Amino acid sequence: MKRNYKVLSLVLLLAFASCSFTTKKFDNPDKDKLLIQIITFVLEQGHFDPIAFDDVFSEDLFKDYIGIIDPVKRYFYESDYKDFEKFKLTIDDQLKATDITFFNVVNERMLKRIEEAKVIYKEVLSEPFDYTKEEYFDTNYENSEFAKNKKQMKERWRQQLKFSTLSNYDDLYETEKLAKAKEESYVMKTDAQIEKEARESTLKSLNIYFEDFIDDQQREDWFAIYVNTIVEEFDPHTYYLAPKSKEDFDERMSGKLEGIGARLQKRMDYIKIVELISGGPAWRSEELEVEDIILKVKQEDEEVPVDIVGMRINDAIKYIKGPKGTKVTLTVKKVDGTIKDITITRDIIEVFDTYAKSSIVEKDDKKFGVINLPAFYVDFQDYKNINAATDVKKEIERLKAEGMEGLVLDLRNNGGGSLPTVVDMAGLFIKDGPIVQVRSTGEAKEVLKDHDKSISWDGPLVILVNELSASASEIMAAAMQDYKRAIVIGSKQTYGKGTVQRVMDLNNMLRSNTSGDLGAIALTTQKYYRINGGSVQLEGVKSDVKVPGRFSYIDVGEKDKANPLPWDEIDAAAYTPWENYFDYDATIKKSEGRMSNNEQMKLIEENAKWLKSKIDETVFSLNYKKYKEKNESNEEESKRFDAILNYKTNLTFESTSYEKSLIASDTTDLKEKRERWHESLSQDIYIEEALNVLEDLKMSYPVKKIASTVKK
Repeated sequence: MKRNYKVLSLVLLLAFASCSFTTKKFDNPDKDKLLIQIITFVLEQGHFDPIAFDDVFSEDLFKDYIGIIDPVKRYFYESDYKDFEKFKLTIDDQLKATDITFFNVVNERMLKRIEEAKVIYKEVLSEPFDYTKEEYFDTNYENSEFAKNKKQMKERWRQQLKFSTLSNYDDLYETEKLAKAKEESYVMKTDAQIEKEARESTLKSLNIYFEDFIDDQQREDWFAIYVNTIVEEFDPHTYYLAPKSKEDFDERMSGKLEGIGARLQKRMDYIKIVELISGGPAWRSEELEVEDIILKVKQEDEEVPVDIVGMRINDAIKYIKGPKGTKVTLTVKKVDGTIKDITITRDIIEVFDTYAKSSIVEKDDKKFGVINLPAFYVDFQDYKNINAATDVKKEIERLKAEGMEGLVLDLRNNGGGSLPTVVDMAGLFIKDGPIVQVRSTGEAKEVLKDHDKSISWDGPLVILVNELSASASEIMAAAMQDYKRAIVIGSKQTYGKGTVQRVMDLNNMLRSNTSGDLGAIALTTQKYYRINGGSVQLEGVKSDVKVPGRFSYIDVGEKDKANPLPWDEIDAAAYTPWENYFDYDATIKKSEGRMSNNEQMKLIEENAKWLKSKIDETVFSLNYKKYKEKNESNEEESKRFDAILNYKTNLTFESTSYEKSLIASDTTDLKEKRERWHESLSQDIYIEEALNVLEDLKMSYPVKKIASTVKK
């Protein structure tokens, strides 16, 4: 079973409430057992589709937990696994009895093996690596078995460390070559010296990792991993927030982050960038990209970077985050396989950077507006003034003041957010009616409606999506599609998340708590459905005009996660499709015709396939000559896709008059942010086609059209 490693972020469609469905008394004096007692009760009583604590659950949990704490199989032996197997079908019984024997046995063995690993890696790195030897390393650890003895274990560590050190060796060798090229008299280090320095660098990184993090792990940290594995068996979006993780979650909810402005995810032993926060330091650097893998982290006052491969994500984040103004250097592996050092100055990322923003553009004597919405954000303490729907409405009014004749709502990479906000936002574009249906287990469905009959924008509307448009974005796109209110352009399908979570503070389950902070749980309590009765769960929203993109062939959706809830459907709600002022089907056909013959789109699809082939490569040569040849080949191959980055339209994007007045008196970097955004819009083929569609829609409108009404 695949494991879904998550980052705590506002990419979920969340509801916020305390747990109030029970009066059960919890009073176990053992904190660990108390936590198990509460967690299992909440899962059984509160989850939308609770699974049985039976032998099947036990077997899945067994496999997943071992896979999480030793994903690369460099700690446990085959004999350890066999010792653990006696619990394979009894963990469910232990949980029912608040027995944590399985955890205790595995954790005790894990700590023992960690101490042995410290000896092994130091022995391995005390001996030179032979980079002329013909051997290969497979990074897909699912293909490997547990080591049978210490000799096999040492060999496993040797291959892993040689693979990790190979990039160090290459970096040092290239540095020497550059020094020689700059100064002919420079005496290059010998291969032996370079090889030794590369090993020493890896050794320092491992020492820091084990001494600063592994050795600092408390029992509660290890136990939190076990608890999280239990809850993740229920679905990909149910997860446990240990007290420290809950603090991080609250920090993100407050809208202020201190760091580089990137959301991370752990897959196997790699830390991957899954989102760049608009306006943040990483976003401003224009060097980091989604899907980049961070290999090492170096602080500005340190000489040696820390290797974070195999590190827990919370531990890796500790290295990457830091105070405003400090610099951090990340060694990243790009999707095309190249290795690059990127230095970023940390900053405080405000919620403002994720707010809705708009731009005006003129095309063939017609003015169109573009609104970019990174998230369906909300301040639940001040919903009236701070929420995405209110801000989008304001941007619409500003664009209308500029003479806008058509609107593009860009929801690409928008992972979702607040349910009430998306209902309010959809209401800006229709007279009134249902927006989404929500169902809880054993209860009648609830139809969430827009009751305000006024409309903020009744003109041509295009919605842009991609594979990372999820949750609230999918509700918005689905509702507009069902009403035939907008044409959806983008990926074959969106993310496919059709569930709603409730964040519950577990401390509220206790009448009096003397055990300390128990953390919280994000619990899937509902599923949502389109107004036509269908679900976006797994299937997502299918675009009216399908175009290839960077993620077209990469497994990033709900269907690719572990334990997703199934697709289903319910009865449709009563709704009346939009009374079209345009030929909906003819416009889609014209767009499909343009896209099918577009050379840039063909190149984008080729690039997507190529990137997928690189991701699928798991076997690498440990011979330096072949390693170098492969890297150079990747770099050469990637050059044929330069036209994607160099693409330009003849369109010029500008801020609204309102925003220009803000920029004139702005003391921050708003001007720079907008200039960069406008430049990216002018290079965006998807925006270009969205504007073509708006133009087609505008041309198909009759001369006499009902005037837009302002939503009060």
